[in-house]
Amino acid sequence: MTKKRILIIFGTRPEAIKLAPLIYELKKNTSQFETTICVTGQHREMLDQVLHFFNIEPDIDLKLMTHNQSLAELNAKILLEIDNLLKNNSFDYVIIQGDTTTVYSSAVAAFYNKVKIIHIEAGLRSYNFEHPFPEEFNRRSISSFTDFNFVPSKQAEQNLLKENISKNKIWNVGNTVIDALKFTLNVVSKEENTFYQTFKEINFDKKIILVTGHRRENFGTPLQNICEAFIEITDNHEDVQIVYPVHLNPNVQGIVQSMLKDKKNIVLIPPLPYQQMIWLMNKSSFIITDSGGIQEEAPALGKPVLVTRETTERKEVVESGNAIMVGYDKEKIIHYSKLLIENKEFYNKMSSSSNPYGNGTTAKQIVEILTQYDK
Repeated sequence: MTKKRILIIFGTRPEAIKLAPLIYELKKNTSQFETTICVTGQHREMLDQVLHFFNIEPDIDLKLMTHNQSLAELNAKILLEIDNLLKNNSFDYVIIQGDTTTVYSSAVAAFYNKVKIIHIEAGLRSYNFEHPFPEEFNRRSISSFTDFNFVPSKQAEQNLLKENISKNKIWNVGNTVIDALKFTLNVVSKEENTFYQTFKEINFDKKIILVTGHRRENFGTPLQNICEAFIEITDNHEDVQIVYPVHLNPNVQGIVQSMLKDKKNIVLIPPLPYQQMIWLMNKSSFIITDSGGIQEEAPALGKPVLVTRETTERKEVVESGNAIMVGYDKEKIIHYSKLLIENKEFYNKMSSSSNPYGNGTTAKQIVEILTQYDK
């Protein structure tokens, strides 16, 4: 039997985390699949941490990211490099995950070269091209010509059906982020003492509010509003400590460091390796974030989430009551944080563990489906 040749392309930490379980499953099936891993290096420092943790060695590293390059520059570079790669090699499938510039450009290159496209985490929609930007454009564009849409939820499936995507091209398999989370929890549970030593600056006797933020739409005034809310929260609650791993993007670093550095009960730390982040999420009281991945992971850990975005493509976690949209409204952030800190009934309702994204077998399901298809 001829092996199916697969090119897996990714460039950011979230993509790597969510593709790791699938890479593992494909490599277990070497009799059927020949897998080539290509990284674009869209988030260099953060990407390398995840590759090391999951023991992933890229076959091709394009190293395309340069300081402060525009989306158009990055898009053009990726498109040309992937186009060249596909022209000079014989691949049956390209696998992409999510909605980054890497995903969009790689999908277009695959389409131009008539290589079948497998999209992991397809069907997410905010129905607002500005939020998130440019991700909403990226994912909506590629759905129209993707061959395999592996969606994480019933809602995502319905989104694609409404766009007249053929039912024969859609599979609801859950989200590989839960596969990765289960694996990681098993690893970190064996290293409790090591992690406590790593986070000596954090007072675990207090209620920990874990914060992350990196979205373009929150740069500038929105991020300033969010930081002002954090100052007020810690001023009003002595029993609380905010822990903020600050994204490396200068647009985030500049505001956060100038406003929050040396503030009482606010601990600013560098971006964390994935496994440390999962451990810290598990130890936190609740999470304030604009991260899509954390919106998926936190409910599985029983952690309430306040989402600092105007819209979310992960409506399931809002509908289940595990997340509340607070945007960058300072008063909303303060109000719901106060409720989670002081109102046990409200906290318990939001922290009821709910997992709309599967049971941790998504990668296995995807591989089983791919084995059934001829090239």
